[in-house]
Amino acid sequence: MNRAVMLRMAALGTIGLGAALLMAALLLSTYTSSRIAKIPLDIDATLIRQGTGSALDSASLSGDHVVVNQNVPLVSQQQVTVESPANADVVTLQVGTSVRRTDKQKDTGLLLAIVDTVTLNRKTAMAVSDDTHTGGAVQKPRGLNDESPPTAIPLRHEGLAYRFPFHTEKKSYPYFDPIAQKAFDANYDSQEDVNGLTTYRFTQNVGYGSDGKLVAPIKYPSLYAGDEDGKITTTAAMWGVPGEPGEQITMNRYYAAQRTFWVDPVTGTIVKETERAYHYYAREAMKPEVTLADYKVTSTEETVESQVNTARDERDRLALWSRVLPITFTAVGLIALVGGGLLASFSLRTESALTEPGLDRDDTDYFRRAGLEEPVPGAEAETEKLPTQRPELPAHPESPPPPSPPASSSVEPPPGSGPPEPPPAERT
Repeated sequence: MNRAVMLRMAALGTIGLGAALLMAALLLSTYTSSRIAKIPLDIDATLIRQGTGSALDSASLSGDHVVVNQNVPLVSQQQVTVESPANADVVTLQVGTSVRRTDKQKDTGLLLAIVDTVTLNRKTAMAVSDDTHTGGAVQKPRGLNDESPPTAIPLRHEGLAYRFPFHTEKKSYPYFDPIAQKAFDANYDSQEDVNGLTTYRFTQNVGYGSDGKLVAPIKYPSLYAGDEDGKITTTAAMWGVPGEPGEQITMNRYYAAQRTFWVDPVTGTIVKETERAYHYYAREAMKPEVTLADYKVTSTEETVESQVNTARDERDRLALWSRVLPITFTAVGLIALVGGGLLASFSLRTESALTEPGLDRDDTDYFRRAGLEEPVPGAEAETEKLPTQRPELPAHPESPPPPSPPASSSVEPPPGSGPPEPPPAERT
């Protein structure tokens, strides 16, 4: 295989590699990047929020009247895990949320507990539900001494839940509240920095106005058939309200909340959250009488740092497939195309050189003529070939040439040498 063929094959291979890299860059920046911008399937997070508020003392329920303690330390905990179904299109999140008093031990400090399950579209982060599929469920509350297995009650979910979509926009999104069992708008407020990460701030009002005043509280939707936890009847003395001590008074439970989310706009991860919630009993919705829990909690620094790191990891994963690899493949592909073009040019020059006279010249002659090597004087200069001179013939070929003199007469002794020595005499 001569040099021209080898260069031509190398040129074709390099050009093919460059074209393949450019095609891969195009696919990564369009098709692949859109397919990886999805909610991960390996979510396992514990989110902690702390604060203070007013809370009902559960020990007072066995006394003469209920007691509400002020300025008690509270902690809210969310445990987020992935359950089935979880595949290329959807992910199911199971989120257990509890609010407890840290100045009480065990169950005596538990104020609220709910286990919510929701199936989300991995691209849009919207709940997957219709008239035949609820898209989620809520576990039925159990008493303190109830050891029966938890019962999941199907509950239709709508809107976002526990995160925002990838490439979050500056607009309003419906965000589901599992306690109110319906979605409320989360409105874009501003852009803020959280631990070095640029985030979008959203605010959701459930029963509150934008000024933080109670405007339309939600009647608590009980998960019991008899509405046992949504309506309670007891004496006026027990309620601690004016009237005859033995008078039976029925009060309904109401709920309102105000939430602020700090969202990473690239991945939709909620990196920080503040929640103000108000649970109370009243005979009229706008006239609270007995507080069950009135508190405000905010994500701890450890939780914020963990969520920011999670958002950064997801950002890096997206950047790798949508920017870093496409840019790298494009640059290398262009270099390969240029290199292949140069090799193709050299192969043409080599092929034309091999068809010219002087095929017995070595490689140095070709590269010197191609301008790739400077001539070396002396050692590699070409040797001029001189024609061989023929002997001259006599004018008359029939005349014999003159005789050559005898060899003895043409040989002269070297200078300085005497006459030859006589041979030694024979003995008689």
